[in-house]
Amino acid sequence: MKPKNSKKKKQFLFKIKINVWTIAVVLFAIFFIAPVILTGIQLGGGENKVELSQLASDIKEKKVKKVLIENEKLVVTYNDGATKFSTKEENQNFTEFLEKSGIDPISVNYTVVDQSLTKAFGEIAGIVLPLLLMAAFFFFIMKAQTRGAQDIFSFGRSKAKLFAKGRQNITFADVAGVDDAKKELEEVVDFLKNPEKYRKIGARTPKGVLLLGPSGVGKTLLAKAVAGEAGVTFFSMAGSEFMEMLVGVGASRVRDLFAQAKSNGPSIVFIDEIDAIGRHRGRSGFIGGHDEREQTLNQILVEMDGFTPNDNVIILAATNRGDLLDPALLRPGRFDRRVVLDMPDKDGRLAILKIHARGKKFDKSIDFEKAADRTVGFSGADLENMLNEAAILAAREGKNSINMKDVEEAATKVKLGPAKKRLQSELDKKITAYHEGGHAVVTHFLPGMDPVHRISIVARGMSLGHTLIPPAADRTHETRSHLVDQITAMLGGRAAEKIVFNEMSSGAASDIAQATKLARAMVIEFGMSELGPINFGPDTAMGDFGQLEWYEQNQVSPAMQEKIDNEVKKIIDAGYKNAERIVKAKRKTLDKVSDGLIKNETLDKDAFEKIVGKKENKVK
Repeated sequence: MKPKNSKKKKQFLFKIKINVWTIAVVLFAIFFIAPVILTGIQLGGGENKVELSQLASDIKEKKVKKVLIENEKLVVTYNDGATKFSTKEENQNFTEFLEKSGIDPISVNYTVVDQSLTKAFGEIAGIVLPLLLMAAFFFFIMKAQTRGAQDIFSFGRSKAKLFAKGRQNITFADVAGVDDAKKELEEVVDFLKNPEKYRKIGARTPKGVLLLGPSGVGKTLLAKAVAGEAGVTFFSMAGSEFMEMLVGVGASRVRDLFAQAKSNGPSIVFIDEIDAIGRHRGRSGFIGGHDEREQTLNQILVEMDGFTPNDNVIILAATNRGDLLDPALLRPGRFDRRVVLDMPDKDGRLAILKIHARGKKFDKSIDFEKAADRTVGFSGADLENMLNEAAILAAREGKNSINMKDVEEAATKVKLGPAKKRLQSELDKKITAYHEGGHAVVTHFLPGMDPVHRISIVARGMSLGHTLIPPAADRTHETRSHLVDQITAMLGGRAAEKIVFNEMSSGAASDIAQATKLARAMVIEFGMSELGPINFGPDTAMGDFGQLEWYEQNQVSPAMQEKIDNEVKKIIDAGYKNAERIVKAKRKTLDKVSDGLIKNETLDKDAFEKIVGKKENKVK
C-alpha cells in the first residue's frame, strides 16, 4: 500500500542551447558593454567624484588617508572612511601634480597599481575578438547557405501526412447514406487484410479507387474510414500540395510519395481533389507539353501503371469534377474502380442524422423521420451542419436540449441563409404576404404538387419571403403534368398580386425566370410539346463522368424558332390562367393565409392546413 500523503518529487529540466551567435553575443557583452557599464557605475554618481583642485586642497588639509593610482584613475580614501574618484590627465605623473600643487610627495600616502598585464590582455583581446567575431559571422553565412541549398532540394520531398496503423477513430460505422460506395471500399480493405484469399483464385488487388460525386456527400469521410479500417499505413495528400513555383517539384514529390508508400507497404495513398493535377492534357490553352501540371500527371501515370510493379500500394483519390480528369488516368489498370457517390435518399439521410446526433441532447419532440422527409436534396455535410446549427440555436436561447423547432429553423438557415430583419412598409409586407400566400394556395389545390411545408415573409438571403415545398419522396423521373403543375405554382404569386392589388410587382421576377426556363426545357430538350419528340438544343456528346466531348450549336430556322417560342408561351399562358383560376376560386382562403402571415410572419404545415384543410389529392 502506498502512503496517502506521499508526494511525487517534481523534477525540473533546464536546457540551454548554445550556438555561434550565442557565443558571439556573450563575448561582445563581456568585452565591450560590461566595461562601459562598470565605468558608468563607478563614475556616474556626482557625489563620489572630486576635482583635482579640490583633491589638492584636501591633501594640504591632511584630510586624505591614501591615494590609489590606476592609470589616469585616482581612488581617494579619506580619513573619515569615504571613497571618492578623480581623473588626472593622460601621461601626467602624479608626483609632478603634487609638486606643482606645492605638496611634498613624501607626505602623501599613494600607491601605483601595476596594470601592464591587464593592458596587455586588453590589447590582445582587441585584436583577437574582432577576428573571432568575423570568423563566426562567415561560419554562420556558410551554414545558412548550406541550409538554404538543402531547403531548395527539400521542395521535391512529399508533404503527405502519414497515419500510423490503428491510430484512426473513424470507421465505416461512422459513414452512412453511401452504402454502395462503402461496400466497394470494404472489399478493398478486405483485399489488404486477407490477400491470400484472393490470390489463390488468381485475383489481384485493385490498383486504384476513384471516388466521384458532388461536394459534401462523404468522399473524404470514406477515405478516413478506410484509414481507420485497413490496418495498414495510410498516406494522405491534397492534389494542390504537389504543385510549387519550381519546375519539376510536382513530379519529384510524386516519386518521393510512392517511394515512401512502397517502403511501408502494404499501404494506401489518398489524393484528395485529384483534379488539381489530373486535368485533361491539351486543354490548358497554348501551354506546351512541359507544363508543370502535366509533368506531375505523367509521373503519377507512370507510378500507377509503369514498368515497376506496384502491388503493395493502393491509390485512393477523390474529386467532384470527374469531367476534368485525363482519360489515361481513368482507364482500368490505374483506377480499376470508379465509385460514384450521390445525394443520400430518405433512408440514407435518416442514418446520417442518427450518426451526427451522437453527443447532442434532444428532447422528446424530435422526429428524425420527419427531418429526413424535410431535407430532400441535403448532402451529408448539409445534414451535419444543420444539426450543429440547431445545437447552437438551442444553446443561444438557453435551452437544455434541441427540439424540432430548432432543427426546422436550422434546415431553413442552411439552405436559404439566416433571417434578416428588414424595415418594410405595411404595403410591402402585405404584397409579400399575398405573393407567398398565392404560391401556397395554388400549390395546395393542384393535384400533382407536394404538400406545402412552410410559408414565411421573413427575408432570407436575396428573397423577401419563401414557400417551401419539399418533395414527398425522392424522384427519379419528371412527368409532363407535374412539370406543368410546377410552372403553375411558380406563377401563383404573380396571379395573387394581379387579382388582389390589380398590380404587378418585381418580386415575381425570379419565379418568372424559373418558369420560363422550365417551359423552354420542356419544348427544346424533353420533347413535351406539340412539335413532337425533337431535340432543338445543341448537339452534345458527354463522357462517362459528365465531361463535354462534343458540342455543336443546333441550327434552327427562324420559322421553327418562332414555333418554339409559341409553344413556350402556350405552356406559360396555360399555367398562369390555371393559377388565376385557383386564386379567384379560393380568394377567401388566400385572405386568411395572408392575414396569418402578416400576423405571425411564418406558417408551418400544421398552421397552414388549419386554414386551408388537409391536402387530399395524392401526388402524381
